[in-house]
Amino acid sequence: MKSGEISARSLTQAYLDRINDVDKNGPAVNSVIEVNPDAIAIAEALDKERKDHGVRGPMHGIPVLIKDNIDTADKMLTTAGSLALVGSSPSQDSGVAKKLRDAGAVILGKTNLSEWANIRSSHSTSGWSGRGGLTKNPYALHRNPCGSSSGSGAAASANFCTVAVGTETDGSVVCPSSANGIVGIKPTLGLISRAGVIPISHSQDTPGPMARTVRDAAILLGALAGSDARDAATAYASSKMQKDYTQFLDPNGLRGARIGVARKYFGFNDAVDALLNDLIREMKSAGAVIVDPADLESHGKFDETELLVLMYELKTDLNGYLAARPNSPVLSLSDVISFNDKNKDREMPYFGQDLFLKAQEKGPLTDKDYVAALAANHSLSREHGIDGVMDKFHLDALFAPTGGPAWLTDLANGDHASGGSSNAAAVAGYPNINVPAGFLFELPVGISFFGRAWSEPTLLKIAYGFEQLTKARKPPQFREELSFG
Repeated sequence: MKSGEISARSLTQAYLDRINDVDKNGPAVNSVIEVNPDAIAIAEALDKERKDHGVRGPMHGIPVLIKDNIDTADKMLTTAGSLALVGSSPSQDSGVAKKLRDAGAVILGKTNLSEWANIRSSHSTSGWSGRGGLTKNPYALHRNPCGSSSGSGAAASANFCTVAVGTETDGSVVCPSSANGIVGIKPTLGLISRAGVIPISHSQDTPGPMARTVRDAAILLGALAGSDARDAATAYASSKMQKDYTQFLDPNGLRGARIGVARKYFGFNDAVDALLNDLIREMKSAGAVIVDPADLESHGKFDETELLVLMYELKTDLNGYLAARPNSPVLSLSDVISFNDKNKDREMPYFGQDLFLKAQEKGPLTDKDYVAALAANHSLSREHGIDGVMDKFHLDALFAPTGGPAWLTDLANGDHASGGSSNAAAVAGYPNINVPAGFLFELPVGISFFGRAWSEPTLLKIAYGFEQLTKARKPPQFREELSFG
């Protein structure tokens, strides 16, 4: 772009053509739920600005896809994949959309997702929504892209955009990043604004970058980070953030780093264990100091309290969002439940809404059960969890498998993921970075580096060092199915 060989317009058009040829036709990955009808005009205006006034920064003219639960005040819809929100539009941009526009990015379109960010049913199929249908994994189209940021993960992997934005409550950035062979950053809660993001949980929700390389993810993180008066959780972001996270990208970032192996997250897949044990030896050879095991004292002790908190906060937070949305056809969780019941054939052909029903039964956030569960979550995931084990072993980061190879999509029975390590960082509100680690059965597998609040610079240094050491990522081949002998 600096040389003039590529313009924002030509790049945007190339991505739109690729979305048409590969996402909508051909392999039909179905990761993009909607393209921005103004994308070309925005790109042309940014080209003119580049010529007349120079660039705003590294995101100037860069096409970005964002998840369809992130508000944009433009010609696109924001629906969380639900037909219940078709027909109304947000009155203002989300904090994420505003940051992207201010940085000079081209918001290329919206990505499909697990409907309502996968909080509607405990028997859901990730990557499916009533509005968007089913997103496929670009490595093997019959396998699942994981969720809930399924479309963002598949689209970034399949090169339908330069970078994408997902959101995570627990695993929804790092799991689809692992399953689709890309880098995903679940930042410290409060580093990126959640204003205008259709919510599940104010104590765990956060947007996060998804990209093919650690460098691209770091650039996008810098563009998105910062305080926002509309989100009180971001009050400290301006003092904690870095404008340029690429300054921490050291190819020798593993040298001298003290990394703890959260061994209790292993054991769900022999092949994953073998791969990660080989990688641990490689990290040692690159100068990392490995502490193995370095398990959380509270491992496995906060699953029930996490779900309880999510149920309470889903009802309160979603009711607040819907009530404030102009001309919304549904004004509460109760309205959404009723809509789904009335439109079962389109909204619930494969799975129901048992989690919505559980959430609807919950009372206000002053209930003793909620207050106690939230306090337990924070204590168990922080001082008796991540902070505790890092203090004990003087660690810079913790290391674990993000998940296993992508499972077969099964609309009849729902997801059957075998393992993952996202819960501690998610419940604590601490950062977690997935990096491609290799392939098993021709499917990508990712590893997670996670650590203390606001430790993104340290984690990025380690993640970049790991990426440069292994260079594990390979682009997807859009196979119809895989053969194992």
